[in-house]
Amino acid sequence: MRLSTDRARCCSSGMCVITAPEVFDQDDEDGRVLLLDPTPSPALHEAVRQAIEVCPCGVITEEIGPG
Repeated sequence: MRLSTDRARCCSSGMCVITAPEVFDQDDEDGRVLLLDPTPSPALHEAVRQAIEVCPCGVITEEIGPG
């Protein structure tokens, strides 16, 4: 799994941080998503996929391919 985020579209809801805090955080200045780990371990994949689903702005993307 390899992740990317689109900070420009982020609405700062924080759902990603609640769902997968090991992978996502929020910027202290604007509240937008910060990607802490673009290649999370397999143990975190389920939580990351949940974060992708609950993101109201759809800014988290799982890239296809190795990783």
